[in-house]
Amino acid sequence: MCGKTCAQSIYSTLAANIKILYDNNIIPGLGVILVGSRPDSQTYVNMKSKMCEKYNITSKVIKLSEEVDEATLLNEVDLLNNNNDIHGILIQLPLPSHIDEDKVLNRVDRIKDVDGFHIENVGRLSVNKNPEYYPCTPHGCIELLKYYNYDIQGKHAVVVGRSRIVGLPLAHLLLHNNATVSICHSKTIDLHSITRTADLLFVACGQAKYITSEMVKDDAIVIDIGINPVDDSTKKNGYRLVGDVDYDMLVNKVKAITPVPGGVGPMTIAMLLQHTVSAAQRQLIAI
Repeated sequence: MCGKTCAQSIYSTLAANIKILYDNNIIPGLGVILVGSRPDSQTYVNMKSKMCEKYNITSKVIKLSEEVDEATLLNEVDLLNNNNDIHGILIQLPLPSHIDEDKVLNRVDRIKDVDGFHIENVGRLSVNKNPEYYPCTPHGCIELLKYYNYDIQGKHAVVVGRSRIVGLPLAHLLLHNNATVSICHSKTIDLHSITRTADLLFVACGQAKYITSEMVKDDAIVIDIGINPVDDSTKKNGYRLVGDVDYDMLVNKVKAITPVPGGVGPMTIAMLLQHTVSAAQRQLIAI
């Protein structure tokens, strides 16, 4: 399953919607706050900014030092909340340990919370009561399955990982799409016995090539959400990126599998842009 192909189909629809917004003098705007200089976070933000530029979405990136105090950070969130040219706000995670992450995420205006992390959006998702937006990566996983016409209803979906960013919201989305859901994590006993029963296996545990061939049944559909650097002397930068699944062991065994990179990653960015355009369309409706 190619995330790039699916993402491109989403961008094709977005382009038409963005043109309508431009014709009504509305330019979709995304505000991003990046704290610190983590290479992975910087890479993610740069990728998002490039895609925004490509599709005529304004991207305003606010870069703050690792030592920024919480009050200053919250003030930057308030400025974005009050900026009518910014329709979506993204707080690049993780934040430094001295910052209260929940406080910052909940400071974002709920209708600009295009990452779906505001506590009210999280709560609405948990009870299936129309959150403003779903978290981008889980939403991208669901859209990828739909694009390739793989059924979710009635299937046994196993999610390996329970983070607030991916595992938990993904489990809720799968449940709301009528899957039977098992959530596994570091304290799960005999993980193999559960993953082997999965019709749909989603892996977001942050451990390179953790899921091996004997842990998956032959006709499973595997969505690899992990991204891990591993040493590779043949690469110019000295490393390559792999997922949480041993792709080479599974690619000829399972029914379908996402590659890393090129699978879920492009879908996450596509969902972010889709959410931002949807937020801008609210302004059009209000005119």
